[in-house]
Amino acid sequence: MTGSASIGVYVHIPFCASKCPYCDFYSLPPDGELADRYTEALCRAMERQPYGPLQADTLYLGGGTPSLLGLSRLSRLLEAAATHLNLSRDGEVTVEVNPGTVDRALLSGLRAAGCNRISVGVQSLSAGELAALGRVHSPRQATEALLAAHAAGFPHISADVMLGIPRQTGESLEMTLESLAALPIDHISAYLLKVEPDTPFGAMNAGALCPDEDSTARLYLDCVETLGRLGFPQYEISNFAPPEGQSRHNLKYWLCRPYLGLGPAAHSFMEGRRSYFPRDVHAFAAAEDPFSLAVEDGEGGDFAEYAMLRLRLAEGLNLQDAERRFGVDPLPILKKAEAMEEQGLVRVGDSTISLTPEGFLISNAVTGRLLF
Repeated sequence: MTGSASIGVYVHIPFCASKCPYCDFYSLPPDGELADRYTEALCRAMERQPYGPLQADTLYLGGGTPSLLGLSRLSRLLEAAATHLNLSRDGEVTVEVNPGTVDRALLSGLRAAGCNRISVGVQSLSAGELAALGRVHSPRQATEALLAAHAAGFPHISADVMLGIPRQTGESLEMTLESLAALPIDHISAYLLKVEPDTPFGAMNAGALCPDEDSTARLYLDCVETLGRLGFPQYEISNFAPPEGQSRHNLKYWLCRPYLGLGPAAHSFMEGRRSYFPRDVHAFAAAEDPFSLAVEDGEGGDFAEYAMLRLRLAEGLNLQDAERRFGVDPLPILKKAEAMEEQGLVRVGDSTISLTPEGFLISNAVTGRLLF
């Protein structure tokens, strides 16, 4: 994807003050000297990316805990993106933060540096649930972080919450969602906890402490209903916002548009091909040309992938568009969808198929039955 093509850029910041027991993302404790070298390596990667002149209109700094880099390093990354990737002035620039790792000064500095979207890892506003998750912040700190982002002038503020976690009930989830919706935010992401085997949660069989499968399904459906009632309609399996609050960057993934990923464990989809960087921050920081480490991961963007990603969105898959772009016959898919519509799993429009909240709960199975 060259020339004036518009892309998204994801930058992975693999530093965390402590590792949450449920997390299997690549991260390690912060180290000032390593953070300096890593920041410069990311800037080199932006300068030496192999795809020719690019135009970025979204930049997402995720992790990990990007705020642990500090304002000067984060500002350096934003400057490099503007210089080497032509990050547009009206682009969406997102930084993930955790409560307890930000203050008004950092948030004001990020806003002045060009960030216009902040994503706060709240997870819950129940003290007992936060403790069970191993989170090191309190409900008050989470609320204060969201309010501080608003005071710093961020026009878009997102809060992450988790569903199906130890000690969670329908009442506690509703309290969290209603409390968040009362704050000056315009986006909520709600993720179902998955207990991965190679995590402390997996080793301690934490799944036995979580709501059972039926209860977790009810929590998800209640979440969809509650957030819709509170002015946060569902636009993707795990994301809720009015149209103006939707994440432009994340929509690139679901619409199968090009994006450049930088940093260990970051993935890219460029020029119809996928690639990723190995999970080794030391190797990345030491590389004169970080792209010499990139691993090719095959072609992407075929009909099956496009359809699976589009079916993550509430608006669903447009069959006329699919026929035009990929030459697929929509009739077999439509017949399967009509059968599943009777089961309450999908909605069938004039030329669209979309999953219901019940369908989203078993999206892999529903999508598989539709496409294969």
